[in-house]
Amino acid sequence: MITRNQLFVGGSWTTPSSSEPLDIVSPHDNSVLGRAVQALPADVDRAVAAARTAFDEGPWPRTAPAERIAVIRRLNALREERADEIAALISAENGSALWFTKAGQPGLTRQANAYLKAAEEFGWERTLEPSDPAAPFRSVVRREAVGVVAAIIPWNSPFSSALAKIIPALLAGNTVVLKVSPENTLSMSLLADLLAGTGLPEGVVSVLPADRETSEYLVKHPDIDKIAFTGSTRAGRRIASLAGEQLKRVSLELGGKSAAVFLPDADLAAAIQGVKFGSLLNNGESCIAQTRILAPRSRYEEVVAGLKDLVESLPVGDPADEKTFIGPMIRRDQQQRVLDYVRTGVAEGARLVTGGPDVPAGLEAGNYVTPTLFADVDPSMRIAQEEIFGPVLVVLPYDDEDDAVRIANDSEYGLSGGVWSADPAHALAVARRIRTGTVTVNGAPIGFDGPFGGFKASGLGREYGAVGLGTYTEYQTITIPEEKDR
Repeated sequence: MITRNQLFVGGSWTTPSSSEPLDIVSPHDNSVLGRAVQALPADVDRAVAAARTAFDEGPWPRTAPAERIAVIRRLNALREERADEIAALISAENGSALWFTKAGQPGLTRQANAYLKAAEEFGWERTLEPSDPAAPFRSVVRREAVGVVAAIIPWNSPFSSALAKIIPALLAGNTVVLKVSPENTLSMSLLADLLAGTGLPEGVVSVLPADRETSEYLVKHPDIDKIAFTGSTRAGRRIASLAGEQLKRVSLELGGKSAAVFLPDADLAAAIQGVKFGSLLNNGESCIAQTRILAPRSRYEEVVAGLKDLVESLPVGDPADEKTFIGPMIRRDQQQRVLDYVRTGVAEGARLVTGGPDVPAGLEAGNYVTPTLFADVDPSMRIAQEEIFGPVLVVLPYDDEDDAVRIANDSEYGLSGGVWSADPAHALAVARRIRTGTVTVNGAPIGFDGPFGGFKASGLGREYGAVGLGTYTEYQTITIPEEKDR
């Protein structure tokens, strides 16, 4: 059992305001994995005060970009050294299958490297010559840090979400208070250990596990300059309203209900295999999961039959088992939420092809859901409109390409999506018509150099690469008079 009885505040492990620990339980069987303290508003005050002092008076915002880049390189190297330990710990806490958490480790390196490349090439300061040659001045345009950043992340992919915010914020010279979910206290405490080894100045980073009430206290704190949030659309709306009252900078990466469009000429074997990873990754607890499968009527039953075979072939069980593909939901309430959606789909009249509301036999002690496939789904059904966040797929028929695009765009969300076709150029043309922040063609992975984020209710702002780095900066323009010849 792992015990964490201190909080990482301002770069040091300190005594919390409350010593009462929270049990961290296994989603596999609900046994206790460890105990750890949680932050309260008094701890938030300490962390924000440390970050405020470090930003206003400390060296970090005034450190040269090359030095900040060197610190992030150290962080990346330290994380790589403990990649297997990180993967196993996230799997134990979250119920994520070990294949997924291990496969994600190289992705964290690519994510970091994309930010580092962007920082090396970033236009931190440049001089603009006036458009009017007769103008008696020139302008210096600077990109400087926003200030104190509150980074708030969900439980489903903690290291990826945390580093997607911490790295660009630090590269830009900000100070950071990272608020993590209680379920991830153990893995995020390991991240704090890594941060402690980077040589960051005092006060620059804090890592606080906390509940929703304490999170809201952090969002409303007057000394926070920017909020970077990943989580549900409902929570994002609340954060945006609170940030608006104080004119805080805010970026939001929110929910999704993404569509995978199978065009009539698609290689169905490849497309269905793509669904395995694009739609059911991380037990379906992923905002980018393409859980709406759009199939042409001419091949509809062929698609349904292929997906049925896929879903029924996926091993469900202990996430620590290398053979497991689908693990448990993170909590009992999340399990029940997903099962309620399955019951809703049946009540709405969708065809239950496989799966259902019964928990897999022998796994009743855990938070398991039987992977489920619905067919004959109408776009208006709740299971086609609402984010389920579990291993539940719906197949919707379409008549022609225009109909497919219409159905794909018939959603309040716009985070991700996919198009499958034997003609990549045609797939690209269809992808351009889908109103969503990221579209993959024929299963291509999402890259880290381009911007990532959502349209509509899927968020505000972007992460990754140079665009993501820029969201942690402010522009300053300084005009300088030209010296005249004497």
